[in-house]
Amino acid sequence: MKKIGIICKPGRKESQEILQELLPLLKEKGCETFVDVETAAALKINGFSSDEIVSSVDMVLVLGGDGTMLGVSRLVAEKGIPILGINLGSLGFITEVSRDETFSTVNKILNGECAIEERMMLSAAVHRDGKKLTEYTVLNDVVINKGAVARIIDLETNISGNYVTTFKADGLIISTPTGSTAYSLSAGGPILYPTLESIVLTPICSHTLTNRPIVLPDNFKIEIIIRKMSGDVFLTLDGQVGFSLMTGDAIEISKAGYKTRLMVPLDRDYFRVLRTKLKWGER
Repeated sequence: MKKIGIICKPGRKESQEILQELLPLLKEKGCETFVDVETAAALKINGFSSDEIVSSVDMVLVLGGDGTMLGVSRLVAEKGIPILGINLGSLGFITEVSRDETFSTVNKILNGECAIEERMMLSAAVHRDGKKLTEYTVLNDVVINKGAVARIIDLETNISGNYVTTFKADGLIISTPTGSTAYSLSAGGPILYPTLESIVLTPICSHTLTNRPIVLPDNFKIEIIIRKMSGDVFLTLDGQVGFSLMTGDAIEISKAGYKTRLMVPLDRDYFRVLRTKLKWGER
């Protein structure tokens, strides 16, 4: 791991403060660094575009929150580049390393004391009138939800060719195990251990109270058809990318052909992460 890309959440002074100490340390260790353009400009050093970083590095260090990590995962996952996330946000399930742990964790990586944890991703394609309009890959979730003034949506749901039901709901969340602690959790979905190979289907405010979240094997393919809608309905990818849907649109969701590779310290305890982030045991 001698060529290290560094991508930061824009406008965060914390990342600049960390890099002012970290960059000399990495240079001393014989590492070559590739800092994103905006952060490099703030530090008055040479910067690199996203494409240059992806084509040049052995790993990427991300300074920011889970949103920054999600964007970087979609950028580098297909290339198999491992990512380490330093949490400068508020919650941080994917960016597990705190700011105070930055230097000790980087040293562990350089000393070979970190493992690479693979996380499954989802591919989502939108079909309209028999034609594929677009396709996305996500680490957390694919969400179909209504706009602010829309009414309940009718969502015909088929799994591996079998009709399941037509959800009458505010929407549906299809998440990976990594995404099970994101929007799906707030909608009543289960927490899955992040390295599992499963897909979670969670209805949002279903009109039928017996509609419950479903955990599916990763080789199942999900098809959701918009049967009835009133007002705006959107497909939202990782909470960051949106696509407007129409009645009759079919969204096909399946396991992606590649995974996000996260670097984690060998002594990391995921259940401690849950206790800390979700404040289990506190009153």
